[in-house]
Amino acid sequence: MPTALVIFDLDGTLIDSAPDLAAAINAMLAGYGREPLAVQEVRRMVGDGVALLVARALAARDCRPAEPAEAERSFMRHYESAATALTTVFPGAAQALQALSAAGIPLAVCTNKPARITSAILGSLGLAKYFARVVAGDSLPFRKPDPRVLLALLEAFAAARQDSLLVGDSEVDAATASGAAVPFVLMKHGYRRGAVAEIPCRAALESFAELPALVGVPVA
Repeated sequence: MPTALVIFDLDGTLIDSAPDLAAAINAMLAGYGREPLAVQEVRRMVGDGVALLVARALAARDCRPAEPAEAERSFMRHYESAATALTTVFPGAAQALQALSAAGIPLAVCTNKPARITSAILGSLGLAKYFARVVAGDSLPFRKPDPRVLLALLEAFAAARQDSLLVGDSEVDAATASGAAVPFVLMKHGYRRGAVAEIPCRAALESFAELPALVGVPVA
């Protein structure tokens, strides 16, 4: 699979951010006098941006604040204060990024997370250096699963759809890739809501160690 551009989702693909997201969600819920959610519950809510994450958490605790926007602001205040306290890079991700970069393959991130926090997380975890471009949830007037986010990246790199690849972990990523006619690779360790067999993909990987060879980069 010779590849001219590899685009990565962030949460659930490159990083396991669920513990920090859950901590911020639970701090927000505590402000409304609600009981916390388990990390696994929050993990299933991730992938569609902040607004839906907060809305799902509020609904799970039957909480109806008078000003929903304030709940989002509360969540973001808590999250930005400790966005990488518990977040980790998935095993082998940095090594795979290094191998692809060394082979001269351009890399990008496409996430629904806000740009400011995305930039801070990539920098804090030592991943920013690998990416030529980052498209976040507020970078464009649209976001995943709208395929235009991928098409914008393809245009920026002058890359053909068939020579590009989206690496993600969820149904949202699969739908985005399908809409843009870009091949999709699923990381099994992520935040998907259904079974692997139900998510259309070119390949489903157990670990990042499998990725370089899949895109035509020799593994030493």
